[in-house]
Amino acid sequence: MPAEAKTEPIATRHAYGDALVELGEAHDEVVALDADLAVSTQSMKFGERFPERFFNCGAAEANMMSMACGLAATGKVPYASTFAIFASGRAYDQVRLGIAHNELKVRIGASHGGVSLGEDGASHQMIEDIALMRAMPRMQVVVPADYNQAYRAVIDSYESNDAPMYIRLGRPSTPIVYDEIPESLGGGVDVLREGKDISLIATGHMVWRAMDAAETLEREDGVEAEVLNVSIVKPIQSEPVLESISKTGVAVTAEEHRVTGGLADAVRHVAAEQHPVPIFAVGMGDEFGISGTGEACMEHFGLTARGIADRAREALVLKPIVSGSGGRGDRAARRPRRDREAGQADRRPLARRSAAAADRQRRL
Repeated sequence: MPAEAKTEPIATRHAYGDALVELGEAHDEVVALDADLAVSTQSMKFGERFPERFFNCGAAEANMMSMACGLAATGKVPYASTFAIFASGRAYDQVRLGIAHNELKVRIGASHGGVSLGEDGASHQMIEDIALMRAMPRMQVVVPADYNQAYRAVIDSYESNDAPMYIRLGRPSTPIVYDEIPESLGGGVDVLREGKDISLIATGHMVWRAMDAAETLEREDGVEAEVLNVSIVKPIQSEPVLESISKTGVAVTAEEHRVTGGLADAVRHVAAEQHPVPIFAVGMGDEFGISGTGEACMEHFGLTARGIADRAREALVLKPIVSGSGGRGDRAARRPRRDREAGQADRRPLARRSAAAADRQRRL
């Protein structure tokens, strides 16, 4: 029975387990594998319903991926799940040569991605998995925003195409972004909020935070931010991104991942080739995670609505400087209302903020 849309915060990994059961009921060739983490990844729901089609491979992620290859080669559709750190790190060689090189229809359910898994610390906080999977030939990368979209992503993964797919899921409960379970992921980029001053382009757990940041910017600064959710990071749908940045002229990306190789690079690639505009980023720098609660870790690295809003303010201040377009009056008009109302008698605070923001951008 299809799941009902959720209205209260819930983890995207729960959608993975629920959707697997629906796929198992509809398609006999669907099988599930896990590496001794079925309770955490929620694949246990499939195992309880279809024990003869569920394989607990133990703490042997590389073997699990090789088993998935064999099952796919014989006509099964395997869903192999474990933590993101193991799916893209420990089993990388088997994913690359066994699954991607042979272009097998294997779906990897990578749970507990990013730093929001919290107390497990840097050893388990995978912050470069999207980069690894984006760089891998033939591999698709899907990062849903909430339970409802994650449920649709897993259901769609069965019939979308036969190419390998990496689905990144999270540990903590997250607010609902989509009121209903979407009919499909479409091209993978949804405009959730329209605006004209700046584009906020987010993925995964950062989408609801980008929506909150947009509300803050409008309330405190009079800035109309457009918010885009990129649920398919690879291949990225360029048209909505180009339409948005061509309208606003500047963007901030937000991801629970290294800035290098992730969503920021994907968006910058699109912009650089087809419509160059300043693209700033919120994400992990050249650093590993830390131990703490999930929210404490997110706060520590600035992966918050406030962090996105502050980055957007920096981007709007720098927008005329880095774009090099428009006259003196145009540049003033494009600054946030709060800065304009402060007057222009003393430009030193603006200069200091611009220099600090530019230095931060260089470090990222």
